[in-house]
Amino acid sequence: MNKSERLNDMIRYLSGKNSFRLRDLMERYSISRSSALRDVRALEELGLPIFTRTGRGGSYGVLPNRILTPILFTVDEMYALYVAMRTLDAYQTTPFHLDVVRLREKFEECAPLHRTSLHRIADILRLDVTKHANESACLRDILQFAVREQPCVIYYQKKELRRYTVQFFEIRAAYGQWYGTAHDFEMGQARVFRCDRITTVEECRDVAGMPLSSFARPSEELYRRADALSFVVEITAKGRDFFYKEHYSSMRLVEENGRYYIHGFYNVGEEEFIADYFIHYGDEVQTVESMALREVIRTRLRTLTMHYKEMA
Repeated sequence: MNKSERLNDMIRYLSGKNSFRLRDLMERYSISRSSALRDVRALEELGLPIFTRTGRGGSYGVLPNRILTPILFTVDEMYALYVAMRTLDAYQTTPFHLDVVRLREKFEECAPLHRTSLHRIADILRLDVTKHANESACLRDILQFAVREQPCVIYYQKKELRRYTVQFFEIRAAYGQWYGTAHDFEMGQARVFRCDRITTVEECRDVAGMPLSSFARPSEELYRRADALSFVVEITAKGRDFFYKEHYSSMRLVEENGRYYIHGFYNVGEEEFIADYFIHYGDEVQTVESMALREVIRTRLRTLTMHYKEMA
């Protein structure tokens, strides 16, 4: 076994371990202590997160964020992964501890013969991703608490700094922002938080966590409060395209005899949000069956009209 083969085997061998001794490598690969030390340094250069433990015996630890066992991909699979990976360029923050540029370089180093083709495909085939300008400093912590099904305390800065006890169960990127959906223990229902407005995330031991499967329910059950108002809005065929480009979990599109209707609801306090959503449809809205929603939209239009008049 040459050194390259030995290092590849070491990566697979150490991928399932939290620690190892220098003696383990010496015995497994029949190598000297100096060779084992050189191999450990080589593994560190390859990116394996190894750290030295104090004490005698040459003991090392392996951080949880370890390298995965090598996987073989076809050329088409490699191209697909590379293009998908390039979408990370648009994100100011990701929930992973990584350097996006370095990740791309490592990928290209694994396929030097295809580097030119990878660059050309990435330039030609573009996935539409909204540029994320705001930094979400707590995004990684939010993800970790969600994966562990563990409640947490967050401090959320909007008009004022507020404290919430929540359990996150979904994180999504939309319209240039990261959003975290969580169960609010005080309110007893789900609510959505903009992740860039979360300033602090802390562990909470006062309430018991719930399995993620308990949140796999229709949006009507998750988000609708007792004060919610229902609506049905008829739109044109062009309006249907608007709906597929942007809509929310509280909405669904229904087609009846060639006509299109948006069925949904909004909670008290979301009037401005829902009005702005339908205003961007312009005259693609045909009818609004809810008198309450019609008045909400009219009020919002009057406010916007006054705003632009005052600008003049």
